[in-house]
Amino acid sequence: MLQANRKEANAKLQQAEAQLRLAEIDLANTLIRAPIDGIIGNRGIRIGQYVRAGTLLMSVVPTTGIYVVANFKETQLHAMKAGQKVGVQVDAYPDYRLVGRVDSIAPASGSRFSLLPPENAVGNFTKIVQRVPVRITLTPDTRFDGLLKPGLSVSVSVDTHSNSEADAPFVERSMSSMIGAAQAASVTVLPAAADQE
Repeated sequence: MLQANRKEANAKLQQAEAQLRLAEIDLANTLIRAPIDGIIGNRGIRIGQYVRAGTLLMSVVPTTGIYVVANFKETQLHAMKAGQKVGVQVDAYPDYRLVGRVDSIAPASGSRFSLLPPENAVGNFTKIVQRVPVRITLTPDTRFDGLLKPGLSVSVSVDTHSNSEADAPFVERSMSSMIGAAQAASVTVLPAAADQE
């Protein structure tokens, strides 16, 4: 009889430990971590709301890894290459000038990557100058911590005469530029491991 009571007590203990582990997992699932550090940009959820797997909760905009995408005319690219010094003037902060470097030049014009790329018919001899995206990484500047936002307009000047640190005249200009953010992320509720089975 004592042996039977001990087995029953052990079984109840194991059941209680399993319930405790499940409760700890459920508690851990109430905390949702963003994949990156940043600022909440588009919050679609409020405190107290219930969510399901796959629900978009918010967008997180990173505050680090800021870059500029400048759309240069194809006629301005002949002397441009990665590593060249760049001057950046942000329209929102006209009294300050940022410095950066050409990171990369897109392998094709922006229109080639559009949803409906243009297909000129035979006999159309009108020449249209294309624009090519150029990615520019910015040198960190503490004056702009938290101020630069994706989508801000900037004017860009690239020093195509030199690849060195020495100041040289900036010659190639692009007025059609925007600040971007590396790894913009959306926070979405994912199903728990037990739900995926």
